[in-house]
Amino acid sequence: MSRENGAIHGDGSVDDLVGIGFGPSNLALAIAIDDHNRRDSAQALQVRFLEKQERFGWHRGMLLDGATMQVSFLKDLVTLRDPRSRFTFLTYLQERGRLVDFINMKSFYPTRLEFHDYFEWCAAEFAGQTGYGRQVTGIRPVESDGRIDSVEVVSEAVAGGDREVRRARNIAVGTGLTPRLPAGVTLGERVWHTRDLLVQAPALAGRELRHRRIAVVGAGQSAAEAVEYLHRTFPDAEICAVLTRYGYSPADDSPFANRIFDPSAVDEFYAASDEAKRALLGYHANTNYSVVDGDLIEQLYRIVYQEKVAGKERLRILNASRLTGVSDAADGVRAGVSSFLTGEEQTLDCDAVVLATGYAHVDPRELLGDLAASCLTDESGHLRVDRDHRVLTEDHVDVGIYLQGGTEHTHGITSSLLSTLAVRSGEICDSILLRQAGHQLRARQSPLGVAG
Repeated sequence: MSRENGAIHGDGSVDDLVGIGFGPSNLALAIAIDDHNRRDSAQALQVRFLEKQERFGWHRGMLLDGATMQVSFLKDLVTLRDPRSRFTFLTYLQERGRLVDFINMKSFYPTRLEFHDYFEWCAAEFAGQTGYGRQVTGIRPVESDGRIDSVEVVSEAVAGGDREVRRARNIAVGTGLTPRLPAGVTLGERVWHTRDLLVQAPALAGRELRHRRIAVVGAGQSAAEAVEYLHRTFPDAEICAVLTRYGYSPADDSPFANRIFDPSAVDEFYAASDEAKRALLGYHANTNYSVVDGDLIEQLYRIVYQEKVAGKERLRILNASRLTGVSDAADGVRAGVSSFLTGEEQTLDCDAVVLATGYAHVDPRELLGDLAASCLTDESGHLRVDRDHRVLTEDHVDVGIYLQGGTEHTHGITSSLLSTLAVRSGEICDSILLRQAGHQLRARQSPLGVAG
């Protein structure tokens, strides 16, 4: 490790892996590598992770009271790969003294708050290998005898100050998702993405609401949860749910449909034709995209009905409608809404507009710098990714570039979900070890003792 300001001069050692981002994906990878290192210390991998946040956090803005996970606790960070690992959710429960209590609850679905605590419990084991509060600003290829055998990962402290450079043979890009916003809309004090709901809402609750109205834009799980939370938190305010659909659509979580999240489904999807991949993504979009848990849909419908009975309707469903624009207004924000059915346009003067408009993947090529030119792409311009989640590159590149997400076009719908993290992390760990052994073998066979 080195720090370019000269404050620290390292020994020039090279990490086997630098993970960029330390959310659930790279946390699962850290666990897989730790499990390997404990089994085979002679072939232990030296790893480091860099995370922009000051501490571990996963969708903190949506850790709503009572909100449950949409995946079974058995799809934790390790069980599907190795249920004997010390990092299982059940081991976490035992250490927290809640194992029997959880069993008595007779549920496969812990609260999101509890699962986040499980993630933090796991992440605490890797505090010494994680540089929190560090933003990766560049990746520079390192050439040797005409081959790119490593990269320099440049990071800067978010709080300002030192610039650090780490050299690595492999990188794992796990930078997560970025909020998707409607065209022309920017975030601000009164325009939020659901990512920041629990950060912004308490501040709004401490102020006088001039308009007593909050609009929530979106039709998925986060949108419905935000509507329920805001309706409960602001009892004197009107909550307007703006949906492009006619109503909330239920998620298909039936057993056969859920097979699309099985590890074996990734193998089948990867081997399928492009036509079959597109068809499968279309057929099973209702397992994940713009859909809502059935119980929550019924809860919201009951609220609407009961308010009609009482003659005081605070929850308004503006269905088959779209947001046309957002602008500042006196002590609030003004939202334009247009109906698909009638063409009628209306203006909502609100105290806040909440955008539950989903997330988009960040193209890793923006981070790879000059190395991006050596990455192979398909006819659609997407990165070509091997089954082991490694970006395919030109022959002179020996560095492994592993993607933790953004591979829906090659690996299927679980690319950005928790369902196969345990298995995927094991596959990446195995790939690094296998390729490392190959490089070592070629080095021994080379007359000069170096890989060529």
